[in-house]
Amino acid sequence: MRISNLVITVLLLSGAAHAEQATVWIGMTTPTGGEREGIYRATLDEQTGALDRPVLAAAVRNPEFLALDANGARLYAACHLENGSGGVAVFKVAGDRRSLQFLNAEPTGGGQACHLATDRIGRCLFSAQYGGGSVSAYPIASDGHILPRSTLVHLSGTGPNHVRQEGPHPHWVGTDSANRYLFVPNLGSDEVVIYELDHARCKLKPHGAGHCPPGSGPRHLVFHPNGRFAYVVNEMKVTVTAFRYDATAGSLTAMQTVDLLPDKRPSEKNTAAEICMHPSGRFLYASIRGDDSVTALRIDPDTGRLSFVQNEAVRGSHPRSIGLDPLGKWLLAAGRDSNTIAVFRIDPETGGLAYSGHIVNSPAPICVVTQAVR
Repeated sequence: MRISNLVITVLLLSGAAHAEQATVWIGMTTPTGGEREGIYRATLDEQTGALDRPVLAAAVRNPEFLALDANGARLYAACHLENGSGGVAVFKVAGDRRSLQFLNAEPTGGGQACHLATDRIGRCLFSAQYGGGSVSAYPIASDGHILPRSTLVHLSGTGPNHVRQEGPHPHWVGTDSANRYLFVPNLGSDEVVIYELDHARCKLKPHGAGHCPPGSGPRHLVFHPNGRFAYVVNEMKVTVTAFRYDATAGSLTAMQTVDLLPDKRPSEKNTAAEICMHPSGRFLYASIRGDDSVTALRIDPDTGRLSFVQNEAVRGSHPRSIGLDPLGKWLLAAGRDSNTIAVFRIDPETGGLAYSGHIVNSPAPICVVTQAVR
């Protein structure tokens, strides 16, 4: 009996310790220090916020954006193929959430992808090609392999900024919680383009658009957990636009746009990048390059409207990506030009950020994706 009790105690303690860690998958651009290109992995201590040294998990060229499927069993990467063309690749995530096994890759057909995502049931993969002005769709086989592209859609439209908005520039792809529609922020036309999904064939049918202020340059979008609101970070004007979302009609109605740097003078060097929703649905975070900071916003639970909480320096340079841990306790800010990832504690009551003192070197990081360790 004593031995059995001891075994049970050890197993429980082991499971608790395991749950206190999260895997951090890191995408990168071309490194400047001669490091190997690929997807890197680090481990986050959920109790202290400490990150261990990132190590190479899978060799692949320019894995600039990463996305997990709904089950966390596959990791997809926007990357360069061996022939230098733009492509998407998929890796099987091992049971320990610490290693990757390459499955296959497919060309986008529209240039280098800047973002990708699966639908909510893992039947289709989508990628956005900023330079090519296109969106690609690919069926996903039951074993996780990417099948040849089924759709290539070319967007249209221009904006008032004739340098940045001379043509379409899709920068993000993702579905609503009902998995009926695909949303594509188009920086070039100040729209969030909406497509109806045909899951059986992985096809896209034009459906409508949500509109951001002229010249704002919508970049990334995130939905509120309640499905009633959506938020778009606008790269060029360094703002966030809040939308009401009608899931039945598949429509976005803008209701508010807020400044991410309300206490600072505008500067052309500042551009907004990533947006993250807190798991609680109470807070929103957006990164700003140039200013090298993150702004925290509070969300009104009834109206979905935003209010400013704090702007915090990231202790690095060019935060193209930020990410939250699975428990919503920590924010990770990747500094592309400083080769760093810094960790910030999230106040559960206010949503404010406090630098944890933990920072690690990582070659040219531009995407961080966290995953709970089972």
